[in-house]
Amino acid sequence: MISTTRVHATPASDPATGRVRWAPLQSIWTLSMVVIGLAGAALTLSWENLAVFLVTTAVTIGLGHSIGMHRLLIHRSFACPKWLEYVLVYLGVLVGMAGPIGMVRIHDMRDWAQRQAACHDYFAHRRPFLADAWWQMHCKLQLRHPPRVWIEAEVREDPVYRFLESSWMLQQLPWAILFWALGGWDWVIWGIALRIAVSLSGHWLVGHYAHRQGHQGWRVRGASVQGFNIPLAALITFGESWHANHHAFPGSAKLGLEPGQVDPGWIVLLVWRRLGLVWDLRTPESLPARDELQRLPADRRRGGSCPVLAALCHAH
Repeated sequence: MISTTRVHATPASDPATGRVRWAPLQSIWTLSMVVIGLAGAALTLSWENLAVFLVTTAVTIGLGHSIGMHRLLIHRSFACPKWLEYVLVYLGVLVGMAGPIGMVRIHDMRDWAQRQAACHDYFAHRRPFLADAWWQMHCKLQLRHPPRVWIEAEVREDPVYRFLESSWMLQQLPWAILFWALGGWDWVIWGIALRIAVSLSGHWLVGHYAHRQGHQGWRVRGASVQGFNIPLAALITFGESWHANHHAFPGSAKLGLEPGQVDPGWIVLLVWRRLGLVWDLRTPESLPARDELQRLPADRRRGGSCPVLAALCHAH
């Protein structure tokens, strides 16, 4: 049984046996955002409201989730001042998925399970489309024999992260008040409810397809779940849809690794490095070698399409 940095397997640990249960709070939160967001947006469609949605989504998903929550807090693939880390993780909390400690726990449990020889369908996104949507956005998996999860004190005991963990849903409230003051209920609907609804649904949708089929540059031998690349989603996910690359090199701050694979998150990090805001950016070349990685033929490694963005992504 394989262990990871934060998830420690015991002889009894079993990633494949467990029960999926409805999570009432998570389900009500998701359904309320979807209903309010979709119904409200249909009644208040305008270019101004669309702009509010696009800007707030780009900031929270791109800077918050992709760079702050995923590449920084979860994988520590680069370093930055603590104040910037707090800002980026806070923006990630505003996505509306979970608090920072919860996100680390959820991510690392799934990552641990996918590396094993067998794992539960919940972790693998093996169920049909609608069944997987219900499971991932409205339920939680209770393993019969879970591993021990150890989150480092730097995160677990940080007062800022503990506060955000206990209040992550309420963090939408100050922004809802501000949006209401600036643009009325239209801005609240488009900048809060619809943004969260699309972010939650989109995160699941990419995860669903990124673990089923697509292009791969590498395969992880012995893993029950493989990652696949989804080129069409690269731009709107800030590069997160290069998921085969991420499975191969989870500690890399650079996700678009093959020629032509657009990775906006990496472009932002390169700009910030020039400004002195980030440093120690990790790439596959600077990570320890993995004996379980298998390089796949060139016809499995096709990627993005925009030569200008691709050139920026692969700049040093």
